Amino acid sequence: MKIVSAYQPYFAPYSGFFEKALRSHVFVLLDTVQFPRGATWLTRNRFKNDQGTLWLTIPVWKKGLGLQRIRDVKICHEGRWATKHLTSIATAYKNAPYFPDHEEFVTKVFSKNYTFLLDMNLEIIGYVLNSLEANVELVLLSELGIDSREPDLSADIAKELGATHFLAQGSARKYLFFERFDEQGIDLIFFNPKPIVYPQLWGGFMPNLSILDMLFNCGPRSSQIIRRGPLEIKKQAT
Repeated sequence: MKIVSAYQPYFAPYSGFFEKALRSHVFVLLDTVQFPRGATWLTRNRFKNDQGTLWLTIPVWKKGLGLQRIRDVKICHEGRWATKHLTSIATAYKNAPYFPDHEEFVTKVFSKNYTFLLDMNLEIIGYVLNSLEANVELVLLSELGIDSREPDLSADIAKELGATHFLAQGSARKYLFFERFDEQGIDLIFFNPKPIVYPQLWGGFMPNLSILDMLFNCGPRSSQIIRRGPLEIKKQAT
């Protein structure tokens, strides 16, 4: 069995992103698809502080650039947003039991002058996968030489990587052609990530925050928490 899945390279993604990776043998990051014009998880995510939701957004250059691929988007370093983000995280999580274990990495990420958003996001994703002790191969779509779009893209990725199964979220059903997978003898399977409850600072539980919130609060137990989270996988209807 070889399970392949794919996701856009979000900024400090939520636990469902990594649940999908942990249940895959190969995890493809879609770096050559179009960067959205509006709000996107590629540049922002939610954390938690004493006021409730703490949004952190990475500013990028968009005006006058037209349609961009995700891998071509550049970070805007004007202003002091990086210093402010680092201060916000440190203030919000200074009392989290495992924040000291990750503080050096967080400081490094918000101190580096990345040119491209993708590089920043990849560094965070790679660090988290390593922290979760994930046994998964990480592949960029740009490395595969595939330029198709959905509803063909996922099937082309699965075929190129020799997948026996392609894992997708339930919400993707309407975007995929089951026939394309059937033609290649690939089983299309679905799962629906649900909020995983774990200890947090600052009051009641808040679901689907950045995975960093879990790492800061749960440390080495994070991988176990994600792996035992509620999961429903169904083979496609025939």
